[in-house]
Amino acid sequence: MNRCPWCEGFELYRQYHDSEWGVPMRDDRALFELLILEGAQAGLSWSTVLKKRESYRLAFDGFDPEKIARYDDKKVAELLDNPGIIRNKLKVAAAITNARSYLALKKEGQNFGDFVWQFVSHKPMQNKRISLSDVPAKTPESDALSKALLKAGFKFVGSTICYAFMQASGMVNDHLVSCHRHSAVKKLRADIPLI
Repeated sequence: MNRCPWCEGFELYRQYHDSEWGVPMRDDRALFELLILEGAQAGLSWSTVLKKRESYRLAFDGFDPEKIARYDDKKVAELLDNPGIIRNKLKVAAAITNARSYLALKKEGQNFGDFVWQFVSHKPMQNKRISLSDVPAKTPESDALSKALLKAGFKFVGSTICYAFMQASGMVNDHLVSCHRHSAVKKLRADIPLI
């Protein structure tokens, strides 16, 4: 069975690749979680974050933006003492800022899923990458998403982070064409409600 070469190495990575990566995601809360985790990955490997994902879910109250937005200094200190997450003060602070920005969008009547998916016209972009060297670190779409998120007050949302977010959330299908998941993920586009 052919897979994208980046997922080889350990079973958790393969499972993530085969069941989650690139599957179109519309749920606001799941997208918020993914954005926080992609930001936590900055400067690290995705495998590091993936191994800690369950610990993150526990530490960050199931990625409930309402709860995260109310975190105080005591909670921040608790998080920075938690070996189950990446203990980076700026990344923890960004998660809190991002929760507040997420809630501000919601208060303005903006659905987070609609907000991020508008940068691909609300439907997955179907790429036809032949090799990993064909996959860019960022695109004009991720540049635009990054700019919009920054303007809305989000942190740790540079264009490279945004492109990884877009790949993982299925906004773009970047499975290599030789990968068994490319065609499977492509078929999922019909199952998504388009705006």
